[in-house]
Amino acid sequence: MLKFVKGYMDSIDGIEIFPIISLLIFFTFFVILFIWVFTAKKEYIKSVSNMPLDNQNDHIL
Repeated sequence: MLKFVKGYMDSIDGIEIFPIISLLIFFTFFVILFIWVFTAKKEYIKSVSNMPLDNQNDHIL
């Protein structure tokens, strides 16, 4: 099965760029997420973390 996939992938021109693109997207996403986590305001983090415990906004249908 792997030989079939490898042989098929070798016959496609320009396919070697797709793993590089996916790695760059993955890396960029996590770098941006890392920067956002360390630059987020403490008040925002605290308010978001308390949202599930806040009973004042619950509406019974």
